[in-house]
This record gives sequence, C-alpha cells and structure tokens, in this order.
Amino acid sequence: MVKNMFRSGCIVRTVHVILTWLTVFVLFLHNTDLRKCQQRGDLLQPVMFSSLALLSLLLYFTVSLMDPGFVFSDQDTKGTMVESIEELEKMIPQEQSSLKQRRCGYCFLLQPMRAKHCKMCKHCVRRFDHHCPWIENCVGERNHKWFLLYLCVQFAALSWGLQNAWSGIDFAPTWQQWFTQNVFLLGALGLTGVFSVVALLLLCIHVYLASVNTTTWEFMSQHRISYLKHCDVEDNPFDRGVICNLWDFFCICGTVAWERIYIRNTNGTV
Repeated sequence: MVKNMFRSGCIVRTVHVILTWLTVFVLFLHNTDLRKCQQRGDLLQPVMFSSLALLSLLLYFTVSLMDPGFVFSDQDTKGTMVESIEELEKMIPQEQSSLKQRRCGYCFLLQPMRAKHCKMCKHCVRRFDHHCPWIENCVGERNHKWFLLYLCVQFAALSWGLQNAWSGIDFAPTWQQWFTQNVFLLGALGLTGVFSVVALLLLCIHVYLASVNTTTWEFMSQHRISYLKHCDVEDNPFDRGVICNLWDFFCICGTVAWERIYIRNTNGTV
C-alpha cells in the first residue's frame, strides 16, 4: 500500500521537496537576515531555520505515506464498532434505522460510522475528512492529528521564510536593475507569501473542526449524510465540548467506536 501511495504521488512530493530546498537555498545565498547571521558567525538562527524546514518535510512525508485509516476487510470493523450486528440493532431506536451497518457501494466492505469511500485512494477511510491532493493521500482518523501538526510547522517555516525573503530585498537606481538583483528573492517572497496564507487558512479551519469534533466532509455534506440528516446545523452528536474534543483529537491514538458515542448522545434527543 505504501509503495502504491508513493508511486501515485511521486511527482507531487518531488515538486514539494524541490520547492522547499530551492527556497531555503535562495534565502541563504542572498543578503537576508539568515545570511547576515551566518556571516557574523551566529549560527543559531540558520540552524533553527534549516531544522524547521527539515522537520516540515519529515512531517509532510509522514502524513503523506502513512495509513489514514483504511478499511481493508470486514474484520477491520471489530474492536471499533459494537461487537455484532445484533447488538447494534438492539441498541438502535426504530427512528435511527440509518445507523444499521451497511456495505460500501464501491469496495463492498462493512463501513464504520463516519467512514467514507475515497475514489482516489479506492478505499474506505475511517473518520474521513478529505482527500488532499498536495499530500496525495486522504486525511482520516489515523493521520488527522499529524496533518494538523504538519500545518503548524509548515506555517511557522513559511512565515519565517517570508520575513527573511523580505529582509533581503535590495534597492537599486533603476527598476530593471532592482528586478534583476531581486528576481529570485521575489520568487521566494511570492511563493512563501501564497503558501503562508493557504497554510494559515487550513490551520484555522482544522483547529475549528477538531474543537467541535467534526470533519470537512461532515461539515460540508451534513444534509447528505444518513446519520446527520435529522440533526440541526448546530447539533453535532459527536461534540463533547472544546476541551474534551481537543483532548480526544490529540491524545487518543486508537480507533474509536463512533456508533456507541452517537447512540449515547442521541438516545435522549430522538
């Protein structure tokens, strides 16, 4: 599986690595704050910036290549769902017939609650959030927290790179001379500026989603999801409060029996 995922996203990941290190080299080769610190013999900032860029790449490949929570067989539902179909049906009120286990229409496997089939990955993914084309992988129950951590580190590296690119811009007597002197820095400035905005937006969105215990798919498609159709827009059956939601998001490493939580939180409201 890892080999197939790597092959499918090889070009995207190669481009990501090239852009990252090309930007780092441009910042070190021009008269930026990093270069000035290096020339003074103060290596703390250059080493920290290089380490941050390297950490962002390591997290990128971690999120990109790890299993996001694929469902490979019916046996994968054991331990995360209730123990049997009979037990589930006894717990489900008649009004909540949409909770009954169903088979995916694409891979024909029993689909746990909050899972969705990804046509790009060709597998059902637990607590599916979205398929991210930049990492060429799904964001799901097992790698969502790592995706959020990656966004934090990436935003920090991009913001620092943006500041350094701006610090290296030199003035010149003519516009043509100024552009010639700063063309690579302007490219780095534009690249880090655009991706800083994107990373910040994604970071804010996913922190919010984690704080209310929902996913991008559930937030955007609530009216089409069987177990959420009857809920109001503000009524999330998985929401346990901001602190508990964030604690569960970052600290629970295993898979979760979302059916139990759903039934416990909706029995009194249906």
